[in-house]
Amino acid sequence: MAQSGVFGDTDAVESVSVLEGDSVTLHSGLTDMMDEDVILWRFGSENTLIAEIDVMADSSMTVYDDVLDERFRDRLKLDHQTGSLIITNTRTEHTGLYQLQSNSVCQRFSLAVYARLPVPNITRDCSSSSSSSSSSSSSYCSLLCSVVNVGHVTLSWYKGNSLLSSISVSDLSISLSLPLEVEYQDKNSYSCVLNNPISNQTTHLNITQLCQPCAEVQCCDTAEAVMRLVVTALMGVAAAAAAVLLLNDVRSSRG
Repeated sequence: MAQSGVFGDTDAVESVSVLEGDSVTLHSGLTDMMDEDVILWRFGSENTLIAEIDVMADSSMTVYDDVLDERFRDRLKLDHQTGSLIITNTRTEHTGLYQLQSNSVCQRFSLAVYARLPVPNITRDCSSSSSSSSSSSSSYCSLLCSVVNVGHVTLSWYKGNSLLSSISVSDLSISLSLPLEVEYQDKNSYSCVLNNPISNQTTHLNITQLCQPCAEVQCCDTAEAVMRLVVTALMGVAAAAAAVLLLNDVRSSRG
């Protein structure tokens, strides 16, 4: 809960984090509004007024959800007893600095709204295996863990509980990929983890299922392609022979 402070003390900032779609309450720290004349809630660097309570006018409450491109439309509520601000169905654009002003309190909140995380996708990277040395490609399985449209996250590979590698990004709507090489006969447990400060998503690696030697797959693909060419050629020869026989029959009939 927010701590009450002296008006004008704006150094203390309470940090609050939520997932997108959740509701959040910014607590005023007040137990009784009777000593206040007006309670104001402001947002952003320009201190845009988004809600107010006029205690002297029978605690009349007003929310200005049409400001700032209507980002707060139908999302703001005020607690009738404490004057706390409630934001419902939060979105990432609600991230920012909120300020409560009254006769006795000047409280600031830094709200961070994080997007819900997708599940990381682990795929086989045969192109990497084919470009590596023959000894390496025959012993190791090349993998990629990927996510799309993420921001303010870290993507990591773990071997058991030990961190192997990671990559972080602070931008919005970016795609990330992180490579990993494991031996075909490796019996250790591996996992790819995507996380932000308040949540995470994990995908576990199944080496037996995913790591089939690329050389064998390519060999099978090549053999299948050769078989198709042979069959096509034989069908062409058969068609030509049939055409010759038909032509001979026609000539015989005319003779």
